[in-house]
Amino acid sequence: MASSISVQTGRIRVLKKGSWQPSDQTVGPVVYWMFRDQRLRDNWALIHAVDLANRTNAPVAVVFNLFDQFLGAKARQLGFMLKGLRQLHRQIDSLQIPFFLLQGDAKETIPNFIAECGASHLVTDFSPLREIRSCKDEVIKRTSDSLAVHEVDAHNVVPMWAASGKLEYSARTIRGKINKLLPDYLIEFPTLEPPTKKWAGMVNKVDWDSLIDKVVREGAEVPEIEWCVPGEDAGMEVLMGTKDGFLTKRLKNYSTDRNNPVKPKALSGLSPYLHFGQISAQRCALEARKVRTTSPQAVDTFLEEMIVRRELSDNFCYYQPHYDSLKGAWEWAQKSLMDHASDKREHIYSLEQLEKGQTADPLWNASQLEMVYQGKMHGFMRMYWAKKILEWTKGPEEALSISIYLNNKYEIDGRDPSGYVGCMWSICGVHDQGWKERPVFGKIRYMNYAGCKRKFNVDSYISYVKSLVSVTKKKRKAEEQLTRDSTNPKIFSV
Repeated sequence: MASSISVQTGRIRVLKKGSWQPSDQTVGPVVYWMFRDQRLRDNWALIHAVDLANRTNAPVAVVFNLFDQFLGAKARQLGFMLKGLRQLHRQIDSLQIPFFLLQGDAKETIPNFIAECGASHLVTDFSPLREIRSCKDEVIKRTSDSLAVHEVDAHNVVPMWAASGKLEYSARTIRGKINKLLPDYLIEFPTLEPPTKKWAGMVNKVDWDSLIDKVVREGAEVPEIEWCVPGEDAGMEVLMGTKDGFLTKRLKNYSTDRNNPVKPKALSGLSPYLHFGQISAQRCALEARKVRTTSPQAVDTFLEEMIVRRELSDNFCYYQPHYDSLKGAWEWAQKSLMDHASDKREHIYSLEQLEKGQTADPLWNASQLEMVYQGKMHGFMRMYWAKKILEWTKGPEEALSISIYLNNKYEIDGRDPSGYVGCMWSICGVHDQGWKERPVFGKIRYMNYAGCKRKFNVDSYISYVKSLVSVTKKKRKAEEQLTRDSTNPKIFSV
């Protein structure tokens, strides 16, 4: 019999108690509705689901629902996600846990699945975004009163609700709270064993190749990227690989070079894997701590970003319902921005001009094109990029709307709390302080071209992006020609 491995109670929230009793002779399956944490290893939600199943002598299944549309995701994001899930589906077979892929409106598909299999428990992972929370609330309403529903924060090192019960003002106000709880939560994961009772219900075969082809074809407006290989195994390779792993080969320069756009390899490269939950932030932190003696400053800086800053973003999106609106800014920022909303702008650009990188600023254009063609804009450039949109649009509401739209459309890690907070920090001063008042920006922190020139070699960055775009365009053109040739073969007469 597999041993029972309990997850810390502080990591679990009971959303619905249900009517299951330890004395019940027969218990329905435990279903883990996977969404944000798409991995087999180091997944507290899956660990809890298996633990529940073993304690109730019930089978367990994993369900993932593919939304018809999710906040404008295209081939770039959906292709990456589905290829990671395809790998997970193959690997989860080793644990004899069935994986079900549902398609459509989760408010209908999840309750239908639960009713069909007679589930006793539903386990979900945690997301602070309103669409997921409202969907989860509706699923709970549409399921039987006998069903117990548990939510597990498998994404954050310190569970969001444990770190703070309120909206935090800045990293300074949440850092101490998180650090105080790290000894309790930053612990090694247990080994996940196959569940005691095997699944004997319905089966689900997924034609992954056809599904991925369809999604990539329909979302071709924003094509896939090549530099980032999907899946858990690739995520661990980026973190720990012997060839070019972040902690094994690139860590030492992180604290000094991470804000230099000319040195993109100084960054960890983990954000796509963290966003899709293909790697655990807790695993990244555990492995980083092991090498702290060799690069203490780099590891401390990395852990600040990996734990404090990421969890601050979740805090903001959870406790601030207007996390993507000017209404979500602090009062001083709202007033300052509106006081200067009608200030004269040197340039006003349309969404189309901005999307195509057609401004008078070659540095901004380069950052936009890096995002369009690479699916990843350097973190330092994201700040400059968003602040210039504030400077070049009709007002702060339009600036915020455009920055979020472009970020979500092109970034491989779009639709993430960190992305929303990044735009809110740059345009609305969230988690920042008031600065010297100036036209257009008001008291929002200002950035300009001259300041960038003092920090890094602007011309080198622009050249780097131009080369990158040129290579990418040539590859895509060759791929399109190959596709045309394969669908329209030439017939030679003899």
